[in-house]
Amino acid sequence: MAALTDDWSTRHSVLANARRTAALINALSGTGDREPQPKPAAEAAAVAVAVAEVLREYGESEPVELAPDDVVRMRVAALLLRDVFAAEDVDAAAAALNRLLAEQTGPLRLTSHGGSAPWHPHLDSHDDAPWGEWFLTSSCLALTVLLWDHQRPPGGLCASLACRNVYITSGPGPARRYCSRRCATRERVAAHRRGQRATDTKSHSGSGSGSGSGNS
Repeated sequence: MAALTDDWSTRHSVLANARRTAALINALSGTGDREPQPKPAAEAAAVAVAVAEVLREYGESEPVELAPDDVVRMRVAALLLRDVFAAEDVDAAAAALNRLLAEQTGPLRLTSHGGSAPWHPHLDSHDDAPWGEWFLTSSCLALTVLLWDHQRPPGGLCASLACRNVYITSGPGPARRYCSRRCATRERVAAHRRGQRATDTKSHSGSGSGSGSGNS
């Protein structure tokens, strides 16, 4: 039983839940749109598949069944949660979380899901709460604990304008600006090319000016 409890605790740790939150937000609202606009059937189905894959990756038990309305409500939750990641400092992140805790979650309770899991805290209304409610409340709980533990924003928005995914900050070291090495590398290459173009333009401009003064 102890081994099972340890395994469950590892898979459902605060950090794992926070990373699941980021992955779900990116699957549901990676563009940063502020409204859950209706999507074409094929696109909505693809989003549902991506969300289900994230849930399975982070240990959700089968069957993972998402109705179209579930995905819409989860996307509404994702858009609300993006405000926490968009916060510029810990005070703003705490304020965003406080709003969500006051307006969107229930009282803190403990559950063992009928004895199938170790006792752990929930902020949703009951163990069979809809996907959207569960996603929003479990995310609020994980992000709140991370902010409390580290005294800094629990995550951020990728600085790449071509991406805008969210990411979780964890561990010591300098603050992250990008969601992945791929985005960081792409932005460094783009900045280098912009600098090179500016240098070339300045060089050509200087060359042209010199030529003109010689002919006058």
